[in-house]
Amino acid sequence: MSDRLRGTGLLVRFALRRDRILLPTWILVLTATVVASAAATGPLYATTAERVAAAEALNASPAIVALYGPILDTSSLGELAMTKMTVLYAVFVAFLSVVVVRRHTRVEEETGRAELVGATAVGADAPLAAALGEAVLASVVLGVLAAAGNIASGLPVAGSVLFGASWTGIGLVGAGVAVLAAQLSSSSRTVGFLASGAIGGLYLVRAIGDTTAEWLSWLTPFGWGTQLSAWSEPRAWLLVAYPALAAALTAGAIALRRRPGPVEERDALALVWRQQGTALLGWTVGIGVMGILMGSIVPSIGDLLDTDTTRPIIEAMGGIGALQDSLVVALASVVAIVITCFGIAAVTRAAGDEHDGRTEAVLATVTSRASLMVAVASAAIVGTTWLLLVSGTATAIGWGRGPGAIGAALAQAPAVWVVLGVALLLLSVRSRWAVAAWGVLAAFVTLGQVGAGLELPDRVLGLSPFHHVPKYPSEAFAWRPELLLTLLAAALVSLAWWRYRTRDIG
Repeated sequence: MSDRLRGTGLLVRFALRRDRILLPTWILVLTATVVASAAATGPLYATTAERVAAAEALNASPAIVALYGPILDTSSLGELAMTKMTVLYAVFVAFLSVVVVRRHTRVEEETGRAELVGATAVGADAPLAAALGEAVLASVVLGVLAAAGNIASGLPVAGSVLFGASWTGIGLVGAGVAVLAAQLSSSSRTVGFLASGAIGGLYLVRAIGDTTAEWLSWLTPFGWGTQLSAWSEPRAWLLVAYPALAAALTAGAIALRRRPGPVEERDALALVWRQQGTALLGWTVGIGVMGILMGSIVPSIGDLLDTDTTRPIIEAMGGIGALQDSLVVALASVVAIVITCFGIAAVTRAAGDEHDGRTEAVLATVTSRASLMVAVASAAIVGTTWLLLVSGTATAIGWGRGPGAIGAALAQAPAVWVVLGVALLLLSVRSRWAVAAWGVLAAFVTLGQVGAGLELPDRVLGLSPFHHVPKYPSEAFAWRPELLLTLLAAALVSLAWWRYRTRDIG
């Protein structure tokens, strides 16, 4: 064992002792749930006809399929018995690993115990390896007990073993997610937020895949449990995907752990991006999930509005395709406003740093005001542009059509930049004014939402940059307003940069 892993075994034993109540309780409750479901289903659906009828009833409900996943073999007793366990309760299995890893990494650091352990003859990577090892051990034990419980309840042996292995696999993935989240954040609270967001996002992608685009279910480990088809015609090779994904996540965590230490305060660009990195990652996951969900709605909008009253209206618009394009434009405009909030938050965080004295400490080094403003502007503008690209790509995935959704999202970028230019200008005049950017955004949104209904003149509606965004793909793309908005945003940012160089800090 290398010096970096020295003492891992000792720390694993110590962690197991500390979790002597937590782990057995969680494992036994999950195992008991499996056994109860397996034991109750057989007597409840004694014949094949009864099982088929029950399975078909479950599959007929999109809400139930979204929650539990579909039943692929409607005649299978094992698949019917484990329909809740395969997907929904797999989330609890993943969270078991998250709790273990979080508890023995960032929580230990916040309480000071990690520092005490590090002062002994323990390798640098031993605490992380021990947390990961305990999570792996718990996942294996849980998978074995789940398989044994199914077998004892009368379910087929082969299917029971594969089901137990899938639970072990999802536990490994949960551990990988938690280990990576622990390297992306220095606080236990944020680790929990990132891991929960990732697991929730993966579950939501699976729900969308099971109800609309089936291929999406193959992209998430919560869909693999169903696609494994453990109880009839199993795809045992799919079990390899769990440890492969867990290994990839862990490798990413190790690479982040061994990167150079905290950036120096004199590097303004790296400092600001380090501050915004975790938030941007969380926003990326959230916007991506939102985009896929909204995109999956677009293909079915015609069926939802297919009534005698709306049919002539849809035909007058140009048919179902035109209706879908209009919906994509509307969704893109709403998401753009949400994404603008990320950019404003980045600017107001810089104002908060100034209030708390951190900006003055940074400027006391070789860092210039100009470079600090460039760093803040880059985090806001580049971050929001990235989120718009994520939104468009995710919507295209859910919709099944690429250029239209991506173009609709990116068309909003110049308008977003203008709002951020105003926010930066307010920051450059006085730090306490930066919060007024929220009011500016609210005013623009109000003009867009209620201005037309109040029949306000175009010159008033035109005060909002979002009013000038071309309605692509519903209409032909217009370069002129995009170019003018971009030039306006560049002028605002340049003016903010110039003003910030000369004003007092504090």
